[in-house]
Amino acid sequence: MRSDGRWVPAGILVVGATLATVGVTAQRSLPLRMALAEAVPASLEGLRSRDVELSPAEAKAAGVTTYLARDYVAANDTGAAVFTLYVGYYAQQQQGQTIHSPKNCLPGAGWEPLTSQPQTVTTAAGAVTVNRYLIQNGQRRALVLYWYQGRGRVAWNEYRVKWNLLRDAAIRRRSDEALVRIVVPIVASEATALTTATAAAAAIVPALARALPA
Repeated sequence: MRSDGRWVPAGILVVGATLATVGVTAQRSLPLRMALAEAVPASLEGLRSRDVELSPAEAKAAGVTTYLARDYVAANDTGAAVFTLYVGYYAQQQQGQTIHSPKNCLPGAGWEPLTSQPQTVTTAAGAVTVNRYLIQNGQRRALVLYWYQGRGRVAWNEYRVKWNLLRDAAIRRRSDEALVRIVVPIVASEATALTTATAAAAAIVPALARALPA
């Protein structure tokens, strides 16, 4: 383990293999306490929403138990989304049904990461840290916030997320977790997009806490 809080991958693989052997076969599958669409407000920051359905192929590839995909648009506008929200919930993670990091998915969709850093978001329940990405696809740029939420945590560090998953699988027989991603197309400026994204995240974190298993 590094003193700066980052995790050495090789060490996690060794410990993780042991924990996975102990815990995977006895995992509990935990349902949501309420539907994602019910928990997350349909209106945020003066914007209304429209739900989007993944194709069967996309849902199968994601391996989710359930999901919420929404476009948030201006109340008097039917055009492009001001931001999009995706929540993918896994009641039980196992081989073929695990969370895919946006770090891997975004480049595959043609988006090139330009910058990456942690971002603090202040919510009604306290401050949390999430991932902040600036991405580009041709002439288009977007700001992305994403995090992992479940089992009483909001986490951003990929290695720590993996460690917590393996430890909880072994000790608590739980692997339930959600991936949450907000994407804001940059129209005016990156600063404006960040304001939109953090305001949305501040509302979504406590909303999801009501739906996720305690």
